[in-house]
Amino acid sequence: MNTRLRLVADRSATTARPPHEEPLHEEPGPGAARCLGLYAKLAAGVTVVTARGEDGPLGMTVSAVTSLSARPPLLLACLRDGSRTLAAVRSRRTFAVHLLREEQEELAGRFASPTTSAAERFAGTDTRQVLGVPVLAGALAWSVCLTEDVRRYGDHHLVVGRVAAVHVGPGRPLLWHDRRFGTLTEPVPGAAG
Repeated sequence: MNTRLRLVADRSATTARPPHEEPLHEEPGPGAARCLGLYAKLAAGVTVVTARGEDGPLGMTVSAVTSLSARPPLLLACLRDGSRTLAAVRSRRTFAVHLLREEQEELAGRFASPTTSAAERFAGTDTRQVLGVPVLAGALAWSVCLTEDVRRYGDHHLVVGRVAAVHVGPGRPLLWHDRRFGTLTEPVPGAAG
């Protein structure tokens, strides 16, 4: 048993917890602002997750996407609780993940803006349908996934998708670090220079 688990176990043994309280609120640790400071230092590729909603395509910028398994091919994406894109992923059971190119910062910002409508997010983008899901044709790479599992953790949901279609093109990824966009500084191996 690690120290943190031992602390929680020892506390719960001595203190009766009302049934309506969540144990997360009682766990020791830093506040949200300190955690967000740590999270800001995590470098990530910038992705847009899209899905088909009842009224058309939906999408949002997501920085927490990672590979989960090669066999079977699984991706994991963290989507904000309450988002329309998450609702569409849950109901339609399919979604697409797009890794953006370094020159697609404006597109990333558009899909991240809470005041931009779904129609405005997709305006002027070259979009096609793959397995019924809107796919942004200009992305560095994309995959269409079949939803395997959705679980809530805190203010986000972990979405696990089985990769059903994939495309990888040449170029360099757009990155997110320290609350701003960035790019790689060293040359990409094999790129003409």
